Amino acid sequence: MCGIVGYVGEKQAQDVVIEGLRRLEYRGYDSAGVALVADGTLATEKRAGKLANLEKAIADHPLPPATTGIGHTRWATHGAPNDRNAHPHPGADRRVALVHNGIIENFAELRAELETGGHLLLSETDTEVAAHLLEVEVESGADLTQAMLAVVRRLEGAFTLVAVDAQDPSRVVAARRNSPLVVGIGEGENFLGSDVSAFIEHTREALELGQDQVVTITRAGVSVVGFDGTPAVGRRYHVDWDLSAAEKDGHDWFMRKEIYEQPRAVADSLLGRRTPEGHLHLDEMRLSDQELRDVDKIIIIACGTSFYAGMVAKYALEHWTRVPVEVELASEFRYRDPILDYSTLVVAISQSGETADTLQAIRHARTQRSKVLAICNTNGSTIPRESDAVIYTHAGPEIGVASTKGFLTQLVACYLLALYLAQVKGTRYGDEIDQVMAQLEEMPGHIEQVLAAGQTVYELAREHVDTRAVLFLGRHAGYPVALEGALKLKELAYIHAEGFAAGELKHGPIALVEDGLPVFCVVPPQGRDQLRDKMVSGIQEVRARGARTICLVEEGDDAITPYADVVIRLPKVPVLLQPLVAVVPLQLFACELATVMGHDVDQPRNLAKSVTVE
Repeated sequence: MCGIVGYVGEKQAQDVVIEGLRRLEYRGYDSAGVALVADGTLATEKRAGKLANLEKAIADHPLPPATTGIGHTRWATHGAPNDRNAHPHPGADRRVALVHNGIIENFAELRAELETGGHLLLSETDTEVAAHLLEVEVESGADLTQAMLAVVRRLEGAFTLVAVDAQDPSRVVAARRNSPLVVGIGEGENFLGSDVSAFIEHTREALELGQDQVVTITRAGVSVVGFDGTPAVGRRYHVDWDLSAAEKDGHDWFMRKEIYEQPRAVADSLLGRRTPEGHLHLDEMRLSDQELRDVDKIIIIACGTSFYAGMVAKYALEHWTRVPVEVELASEFRYRDPILDYSTLVVAISQSGETADTLQAIRHARTQRSKVLAICNTNGSTIPRESDAVIYTHAGPEIGVASTKGFLTQLVACYLLALYLAQVKGTRYGDEIDQVMAQLEEMPGHIEQVLAAGQTVYELAREHVDTRAVLFLGRHAGYPVALEGALKLKELAYIHAEGFAAGELKHGPIALVEDGLPVFCVVPPQGRDQLRDKMVSGIQEVRARGARTICLVEEGDDAITPYADVVIRLPKVPVLLQPLVAVVPLQLFACELATVMGHDVDQPRNLAKSVTVE
């Protein structure tokens, strides 16, 4: 989830691009760079770190005047966040410069092809491959638009590409496949941006692009074609948001925006996970197959929301790999003298990669000769650097303190780890793994379906503005969902909320139930080990004592209706994958309830995004 800006017009491109990057810095702050077309050459500058580092470099070494340029603020995926991997990336002869958002799944094969042909690639990124391919096309006589069409037909994955040609200052060309890009329409100037905040200070007229389209902007106008070269038409609209809302895609909170980004985030987390032969492939798996076969115990360590993702992972790992799994709070891990040795795999889940408790826990594990695998959203952070292997979640920046898309993408990473271990250990056949991967690849659509019914959840939240306590019940993989739902209410609405395993009700928690108490019940899908029937018993128990039951139930399960005061429908998915859809209404409920209560949803009191002290 990077920020991209493109400009052609009469103004100084450097000023327009830098200003646009400042508006987009929330989309990525690992590095930033610009490329300008000036007198038949490329003038570029890029720096690791925040945009201020780039601005200082340009102040120290000014770039020449130019009216055509592109810029990028990066959220690292392939390659560490350093100067070399920062965008824009030039072609071999520095005729073409290109910026990129997304993941090119087949970049390894394309890179090998280029290197065989004598190309020297200087970065670790997938982006540089596209820059070299594009330059090959323009040097063979194609204009930049034709070159882009030729290149995108060879790329697999999700991407936005924006490029300039030093020998053609009249245009900027971009391509879009499953990654955001919008056109700003001006007078004698036109703009490109990851979202409208990139150019809203200059124009409020925008053009929405469809999938698999290439757009060319010049001073005179905008033209759009499909990847097959046939003319296409974008949807033109007027932006009536202010700048703050534009940064949030029209939402009132970054958190709400991030909830609605979850289908895309889950899809991105699944990109590039299979080899051309169909085998699972993980980001930085520096552990050999034999080392993984030797693993006879897994310990998951995490904090907060990541801990609940780990609890879901336990069900998947044990079911698919038949390896025993423990889930530990990272803050408690070292202090109980855990039993660790070379055959233990410690899985550390941390969105930031800097969580102090988790970092100290993995350092302790490594002193005991255990292998450590990190699940993380931040390329180049400390925990991945100190681990033996990494699965990056590719969620992009998460600005809201309360994690949403971070949680879902951590779940995806945990499922991928479980399937990968099953593949290596031979505990699941290839067709079984393919079946689960196909089910995972359907999840973005299922999450979209849940979000489309969000208004019902919002109305429910507004009915509970005076509520001071809420309970959440779940069984099996629904139990961590109940815990996460309760945590979101604590974080955002500042009310008493508890999550319980439904079978534990009669062992004490049922004493909390009183007349009118809202109880969210995550009902397992039908047909799995009587789980659903046991859950129905718990629902009957609390309803008989006056609770208001709000039941999250899969489509078609109408037998639950007599026991539910409110029904929230979920798509039909396997029980192990149900957390990916079941948690979404709970996120929406907490966000809306906090909003109507007048709280700051993005920055709840007493909390920080990353806990970097023990």
